[in-house]
Amino acid sequence: MTIDEIMRAAPVIPVLVLEGEEDWGKLAETFVEAGLPVLEVTLRTPGALQAVREMSRAPGAIVGAGTVLNEAQFNQAVDAGAQFIVAPGLTDPLSKAVEKNGVAYLPGVATAGDIMRGLDHGLDRFKFFPAEAAGGIAALKALSGPFGNVRFCPTGGIRPDNAADWLALGTVTCVGGTWLYKSGDSLEAVAERARAAAVLRI
Repeated sequence: MTIDEIMRAAPVIPVLVLEGEEDWGKLAETFVEAGLPVLEVTLRTPGALQAVREMSRAPGAIVGAGTVLNEAQFNQAVDAGAQFIVAPGLTDPLSKAVEKNGVAYLPGVATAGDIMRGLDHGLDRFKFFPAEAAGGIAALKALSGPFGNVRFCPTGGIRPDNAADWLALGTVTCVGGTWLYKSGDSLEAVAERARAAAVLRI
């Protein structure tokens, strides 16, 4: 799948920090059944790569690795079965590694210069991060002016009460949200939040 197809699969991408030992495959199934098939597992915890492996086996799940900082982490994520890669920023070495591999890629940008460097690499789909700290909706509206063909997935400070405002922007294809799962949550609670998120934009 292309990164554009992945971004269009659901209005919200759960951004998951997974700790401890849980049935990650079952968590993935819960999200898929609730209407959020795209899942970003951040490489911030020791078990993240194993979680990617387990979640990737869930029917219908589109599992990616987030917080990918360099080529070594990129290779580990791909080996674990990640179908897309999300980075908090945009660097030449990581972008070149992804170009050689061809996996779907969503690097982070916060400025016009970031976007221009991405365009130089042939990229036009970006994570706007950290969305609220980087100026919020007003900043993204301003950036969207000179980059009309670029589409964004704002992440960072996106909440249930403001996600719809971000999704109303013409250049926003989806948003990334950390509110959908916290360690210790029941699957019922996760499913309820996910169902509400899945209908934020119909």
